Amino acid sequence: MPSLHSDDAEIFYEVRGSGPPVVLLHPFPCHHGFWHPIAAALDSRYRLILPDLRGHGNSEVGEGPAFMAKHANDVVRVLDTEGVGKAAFIGCSIGGYILFEFWRRFRARVSSLALCDTRPQADAAEARANRLKSAASVLEQETEPLLETMIPKLMGRTTLAARPDLVDRARAMMRKMSAEDISLVLRGMAERSDSIADLKTINVPTLIVIGEEDVLSTAADGELMRQNIADTQLKIIPKAGHYAPWEQPEAVGKVLRQFLESVVK
Repeated sequence: MPSLHSDDAEIFYEVRGSGPPVVLLHPFPCHHGFWHPIAAALDSRYRLILPDLRGHGNSEVGEGPAFMAKHANDVVRVLDTEGVGKAAFIGCSIGGYILFEFWRRFRARVSSLALCDTRPQADAAEARANRLKSAASVLEQETEPLLETMIPKLMGRTTLAARPDLVDRARAMMRKMSAEDISLVLRGMAERSDSIADLKTINVPTLIVIGEEDVLSTAADGELMRQNIADTQLKIIPKAGHYAPWEQPEAVGKVLRQFLESVVK
C-alpha cells in the first residue's frame, strides 16, 4: 500500500482499477478492506482510492483527538498525491461525517456524494457523554470488551443471526485498532460539528444508502438528508444494518454502480 505523511500521521491507502476516480471512506472501527466486497463491482470501470482513515488499519492516529478536520485534510492530501483534482466520494458512518467536513472545506474537489449509513446531526449531549466514556474506558479495559458491545449495533439482526462469517471478518478488521487509536477517534467523533445546515448547500448529485435494520443511522436520518439535499435519492437496503455495504455488498454494489454510471462521466 502506498503511504504519505499528513501533518502528524502516516496515512496508508490502496488504489484499484482505472478510470474516473472514486474515493471510498470506510466506517469506524474498520479499515479500507471494508470496501473489498464492493470494489470488485466497481474497479473495472473506476479508479478506486481506499484510504485507511487516520487511526484505522495501517494509518497512524497522530497526536490528540482525530478531529474531522484532520481526516478531511488527510483525504485531500491523498488526492493531491494521486494527482486527482475532483472525484466522486462514498462514505460510510464516520466516512460520511468526514465527507460533511470535506464538503465544508474542499467542495470544489467533489463531483458527487454517496452517503451510506451516516447522519448529519452532531452527537446529542447523552450520546457525546457515552462516546467520551467509551474513549476513557477502552484505555483501561483494552479493545475487546468495547468491540463486543459495538458489534450488535454495527450489523443488522439478519447478519448477526445468519452470517457469523461476516461478523468474524469484521471483528478481525476492528482488532487492527489499538486502544489509543479507538480512544482518539471516538474523541474526534464526539467533537464533530452539526452538519444539518450544510445539507442545503450540497449541490452535487447525492445518493443516500441506509440499511433497513440500522439502529444508529436510521431511515428517518436518511429521509432528513433526502429532504434537504436538492439532487438526491434515498435507497433502503433490506436485511442490512449500519454496515450495509459489508452485509449486503451485492445489493449496495448494484446501487452504487447505477448511481456512478449516472453521474460520473
